[in-house]
Amino acid sequence: MLYSAIGILAVIILIIENQDILINHNNAFNTPAWKVYRQFLFSVLIYYFVDVLWGVFESHKLDRLLFTDTLIYFVAMAIGTLLWTKYIVTYLEEKNFFEKFLLYSGRIIAGAVSLLSFINIFRPVLFTVDSKCVYTPFPIRYAVLLCQILLFILISVYAFSSIIKKKKASDKAKKYRTLGAFGLIMAVCLVAQLWYPMLPLYTIAYMLGTCLLRAIVIGDEKEEIRRSLEEAERIVDAQAHQGEEYKKRLAQAQTKANIDALTGVKNKHAYLDAEDKLNRFIINNEAPEFAIFVFDINNLKSINDKEGHHAGDKYLCDACSIICDIFKKSAVFRIGGDEFAVIAQNKDYKDIDNLFEKMNSHNAEATKNGGIIIACGMAKFENEECVEDVFDRADRNMYDNKDKLKSAAHN
Repeated sequence: MLYSAIGILAVIILIIENQDILINHNNAFNTPAWKVYRQFLFSVLIYYFVDVLWGVFESHKLDRLLFTDTLIYFVAMAIGTLLWTKYIVTYLEEKNFFEKFLLYSGRIIAGAVSLLSFINIFRPVLFTVDSKCVYTPFPIRYAVLLCQILLFILISVYAFSSIIKKKKASDKAKKYRTLGAFGLIMAVCLVAQLWYPMLPLYTIAYMLGTCLLRAIVIGDEKEEIRRSLEEAERIVDAQAHQGEEYKKRLAQAQTKANIDALTGVKNKHAYLDAEDKLNRFIINNEAPEFAIFVFDINNLKSINDKEGHHAGDKYLCDACSIICDIFKKSAVFRIGGDEFAVIAQNKDYKDIDNLFEKMNSHNAEATKNGGIIIACGMAKFENEECVEDVFDRADRNMYDNKDKLKSAAHN
């Protein structure tokens, strides 16, 4: 039962350290990265419970239950790997090809493991458990684990490379190094698991990794949130003592805080506010009709490299003006370096096909005669659970459009 005891200890430690995130009182952890990390923690908990049961069934020689539990074990492990991949991608926010490659790899591995586990019910391909509860792994089991090891290593390399690429300050660099170290811990323990399948090495890796994350990454993020809340409270207290003039100045400051300094359109903070309002409507089943457009400015990096950032800033502002001219009745948000978004409602929603066609016509003209090419993706709200799901569909459509525009430019 020592095997199960380690799993029980891991469950207790995870719940004690992360109860605030798991329970999520007052929706305090509702940013995209926090949401994915919360899902990841739940997947780790499920894996722990499955691993604890594995030790119980094996020690009592319950062969059928051990066989079923082992199938769930493999699926839980693959889902955890997928959610860790999604968390890293969401946290780093780089929006590049390698990021998409990691996500698709995680999905393929999770899908393949689920399929192989189902096949294993009828024809053993991953493992067998005989009547004496002897667990025998097959070569495909090793191949599956090797794929997960490779993915963890690639994720770690991605996290480490972001320190150099983004030239992060020491506090951010420390967090990125921790994210990379987590992947290496998982990879090393998975390698050991290849040789010692009867030891709870993956549980130990999760336990060490989540403790490391809590101590450095999650702890620092929570401290930043605490400081932000304290600052907000300080402003509210000051507002109560300063009278109407102070309220006016505060309102002006808040308005400025929602405006992108370079382009003059609304910024990512304003977009998150708008997203939060729509999410509340969705929760109350009162969601209005809306669609999300996501835009990405082509060739900005090339202009920055060749002509300098001053020329790149002008190029970005000109691109923003094009988007604003087409979407005159909707707020335009700059949500990233060269990324913009529009939430189309009311008249713009009714005219959505015409607006999308105007964007395509502009890109066709720019491709033919030279001009600013703006990749565009759109998705309508179709009773999804949250705005983020609509945004993700629009984002994928934008990347498909970006690929088509690049192909057209080369031809």
